[in-house]
Amino acid sequence: MTNVKIGIQTRCLRQPLRQAIQTAARLGADGVEIDVRTELVPAEMSQTGLRQFRKLLGDLNLQVSAVAFPTRHGYDWPDQLDRRLLATQAAMRFAHELRADVVINRVGRVPENAEDPRFGQLVEVLDGLGAYGARVGARLAAQTGSESPQTLARLIRALSDQTIGVNLHPGSLISNGHSPLEAAAELGRYVTHVHACDAVRDFSAGRAVEVELGRGTADIPALLGQLTEFAYGGWVTIERHDAADPLRDIENAVAYLRSLRSDQAR
Repeated sequence: MTNVKIGIQTRCLRQPLRQAIQTAARLGADGVEIDVRTELVPAEMSQTGLRQFRKLLGDLNLQVSAVAFPTRHGYDWPDQLDRRLLATQAAMRFAHELRADVVINRVGRVPENAEDPRFGQLVEVLDGLGAYGARVGARLAAQTGSESPQTLARLIRALSDQTIGVNLHPGSLISNGHSPLEAAAELGRYVTHVHACDAVRDFSAGRAVEVELGRGTADIPALLGQLTEFAYGGWVTIERHDAADPLRDIENAVAYLRSLRSDQAR
């Protein structure tokens, strides 16, 4: 992972956005992931505000690693779909204005059977978003976890020119009973962004528990090593929500990823 850049998801820092950006720079990140539904809303940002925001990032030597646009429902959900698509397109345009090229969201429930009419409908919708993203320069990345890696790969392969990428999310994969390493092998060629997060399965409670990066079952070194086989050189963005001391955990995660980067550079 010698070429990857390290980002921090700003909302994990539990600070106002500008303060979180300054904190991310102090912690040694190369960039930040911003939620454009809750942290920085496109409709509320003037061109002057946008220039000032980009200057803030530039002064701190930071980039936007990705834009998160988590809609309440996926693109399989017919109710208010047109409104959801227009909002996603606005997020794509805004991402490009922020000089980011990835917009992260869950695409919705993916039918396992490609013959299911709902599968074809989802392909049609995502083809439209993919074509739009190609025009504006910001690509939608489908977050992993809700379905098996094989099912998501089948969906991506069904799209025209594979214009939708994949956001590899180890924590979500573990939560849904999937192997991050198997997901990387299956989806590696489509990965456009990676979340650095970790988890362990709590079998007694029947769920997964988020843990500090490197202390769970994600096997981050092997995962990132596997992605090098697909020449991945994009962002690895730290996500840590369930922490008593998020600043400490995120600072440790930055150091952990930098150590992996140094080890592979030797």
